[in-house]
Amino acid sequence: MGGASLLQVQDLALRFGGITALGGVSLSVAEGETVAVIGPNGSGKTSLFNCITGLYKPTSGAVAFRGESLLGLSPDRVTARGVARTFQNLRLFLHMTVLDNLMLGRHLHFQKNLFFAALRLRDEEVRHRERCERIIDFLDLEAWRDTQVGSCPYGVQKRVELGRALATEPTLLLLDEPVSGLAAEEKDEVAYWIHEIGGRFKVTVLLVEHDLRVASRLAGRMIVLDQGLKLTEGTPQEVQRHPGVIRAYLGH
Repeated sequence: MGGASLLQVQDLALRFGGITALGGVSLSVAEGETVAVIGPNGSGKTSLFNCITGLYKPTSGAVAFRGESLLGLSPDRVTARGVARTFQNLRLFLHMTVLDNLMLGRHLHFQKNLFFAALRLRDEEVRHRERCERIIDFLDLEAWRDTQVGSCPYGVQKRVELGRALATEPTLLLLDEPVSGLAAEEKDEVAYWIHEIGGRFKVTVLLVEHDLRVASRLAGRMIVLDQGLKLTEGTPQEVQRHPGVIRAYLGH
């Protein structure tokens, strides 16, 4: 069971001209939960993430994290508050190594005072590297740690982006289609790591997922979007029995 409310989204609307991407979506995520947002293509799932993380400015509505509004904050300031995300279309530095990509996720935690940082540079770098090495070990990336990301297989790149998000030390982790494009065995591996994240890193997870089997396996609660509206929410079993979900999501 989840704890206190961590994320609150209230009546969130997003319009682009005459197109409504979100039509007044409300949801909450409690601390310690893993919640999945599902729905057919174009239902507003990624738009929801983009509003939460500051990439889009919603037309109306509210987004609060730990009781404080996220609206109007830039993506880096949202991350500094403790909200990290991955992207369906990977945003990695392909010419840099796996370790260096993870170290970039630590930049928010480097000392901002240059004089103080210069005095403690070595100790600080060791501390940040230790955090990244822990993530490398967790995600089984040791064989790839010094390899340029552009030379890594797609499945490894997906792990690197997950690792970089973890490197920011988030309280809330938003995962956008974390198993898309992966083979069945790779999906099972990523699902295992996502399941373990909560316990090992004390992270609450909100994920967008198109694979209903994976979403059902990971999430204790599901929220279904269809054409920018919240269709229903409940346990995976309740959601899969909902006639609107069968019609909108499964197509029959």
